[in-house]
Amino acid sequence: MSAALTIEDLRVAFATEEGELRAVDGVSLAVARGRTLGLVGESGSGKSVTALAAMGLLPAGARVSGRVLLDGEDVLGAPAERLRALRGAAIAMVFQDPLSALHPLLRVGAQVAEAVRAHAAVSRAAARARSLELLELVGIPEPARRLDAYPHELSGGQRQRALIAIALANEPHVLIADEPTTALDVTVQAQILALLARLRDELGMAMVLISHDLGVVAGAADEIAVVYAGRVVERAPAGELLAAPQHPYTWGLLTSTPRIDAPRGAELVPIPGRPPSLVHPPPGCRFEPRCAYARPAHRRLDPPLEPLAGAEAHEVACLLPEAARGELWRRLAQGASPAEARAAVPLAEDAP
Repeated sequence: MSAALTIEDLRVAFATEEGELRAVDGVSLAVARGRTLGLVGESGSGKSVTALAAMGLLPAGARVSGRVLLDGEDVLGAPAERLRALRGAAIAMVFQDPLSALHPLLRVGAQVAEAVRAHAAVSRAAARARSLELLELVGIPEPARRLDAYPHELSGGQRQRALIAIALANEPHVLIADEPTTALDVTVQAQILALLARLRDELGMAMVLISHDLGVVAGAADEIAVVYAGRVVERAPAGELLAAPQHPYTWGLLTSTPRIDAPRGAELVPIPGRPPSLVHPPPGCRFEPRCAYARPAHRRLDPPLEPLAGAEAHEVACLLPEAARGELWRRLAQGASPAEARAAVPLAEDAP
């Protein structure tokens, strides 16, 4: 199945007073129609910058290289007129904060209709009728009445559904949902994720679901890419990554997320330290300063993203031996602390 969206060796840098900040540093991703790619990592890892690059919405001062293919067309560096034609029609985005993304002084129906008329030569009446259809599609109650409501008159979940309606106005091939469940309670989160999955299937879209919470994408994504310090450090089919994660950063995301199947008495284990500076990243493995299992060689060697032996669809950028990674994760999943797991699994001191 050919990919609707393909990102190849994407690099995005910004000039700062301290030097060049490399927000995205060699990211490659692909997602086909009818499939969902989960993009997961802490704030500042490069997830949203990757999405903005795909949308052609980076600020003018950004230095960008690589390729972004939308249905085979390279849109990176495309003329502004071409990008305007593609945005909203071929690719669309649901932004993180609906209260900020929606204009506070315009009625919801007018904002949906504007998205319709941006790509279709239709009358105001036809655009309003289409807006009503879209509000019905995304499950907003009493859609005819909500057309004339202002954003502040809707609940948080309804505002998020209105944003999704705007994004779907022209049935794009690719939908990027950037933290679509932020600030929503868990019941509404589940409703929004179920809605996105249903619309993906009905419209045959490719979807990129961005989140800092691995639990949010666990049941919604077909494939998950874990991003750290501007790079993909692990990528695999969702079920495989959750069952047998290979990167210590992925372990940290999992052990710091509440799980219903966790052993009795198990505690959440936060990832120590902070993400590194993207102006002056550490030498060697970028996760080494926060990794409980790093060896001296990891300060010198920068691990590439490579497939596991016998599992081409599962890639990881880690210098630890695969057998040791498997045993470390087994102990962590059973409730051991990182220190306990490290003490129980022998690791060579002078080699990865």
